[in-house]
Amino acid sequence: MTLAFSSVALWSAAAFWAVVAAAGQLMFAFYVTSFYGRHALAGDYAGWNKVMPHGYVAGDAWGNFAVGLHLALAVSIILAGFLQLIPALRQRYPQVHRWTGRVYVAVALLISVDGLFMVWTRGAVGGLTQHLSISLNAVVIMVCAVIALHHARARRFGEHRRWALRLFLASGGVWFFRVGLMLWLIIHRTPVGFDPKTFQGPFLTFLGLAQFLLPLAVLELYLRAERSSPWGRLGHGRRLGDAHAGHGGGDRRGHDGYVAAASVIGPLQPSSRRDKIKS
Repeated sequence: MTLAFSSVALWSAAAFWAVVAAAGQLMFAFYVTSFYGRHALAGDYAGWNKVMPHGYVAGDAWGNFAVGLHLALAVSIILAGFLQLIPALRQRYPQVHRWTGRVYVAVALLISVDGLFMVWTRGAVGGLTQHLSISLNAVVIMVCAVIALHHARARRFGEHRRWALRLFLASGGVWFFRVGLMLWLIIHRTPVGFDPKTFQGPFLTFLGLAQFLLPLAVLELYLRAERSSPWGRLGHGRRLGDAHAGHGGGDRRGHDGYVAAASVIGPLQPSSRRDKIKS
């Protein structure tokens, strides 16, 4: 009894991506905390302007508060998303998983509203097209958060998982933007397709949309491949069976284990991974 090669390849690709994404976003959270937090603790809020234009504006108390809140929420959403990716936490501590998921959704909604406020009242780098792409990213985050929560409350855990994955990727738009920009500069060794002074140009217009639309498109391909693979079909069948057992008044602890393994964030499906499929 061995796993089909396609199932192993699919799971391995998802696991590799999850590790890389988690490590990259944790490093980004460390950078935000160390740079902005260090200047804030020293009372040097103007130091934020070294890397964030209009990060601190003297006399603009509400605007400065919005920026500080946005930075704190950015670190919070990364850490909460990382916790959602840990299979052992979902399985052994389902209550922790559920509460961190609720915090994750709440922070996603709050940071989106805060981001919209900053873009349209505070001013941001780039032109109108980038402001619109940032705003669209915020709207997508809020839509995914609301739908993911709706499916969780309705106990449709398969749909909940898919929308939570979309939320995770859409929320990582800022990180994807920086990764894409750095990769572009490494390849060309000079700004190509945009003006570094105005931070405008066709490449940045493209990247502003690709930062969340491209990861979401790749996720849809993954979900389609997952459903069509023997591993994906078996996992889907197990989830349906477990959900039916839970609604029918079966063992609650067993159902909680299913919820922890199948809901919210994470392309990995630990229970399905252990199942054996004839090759």
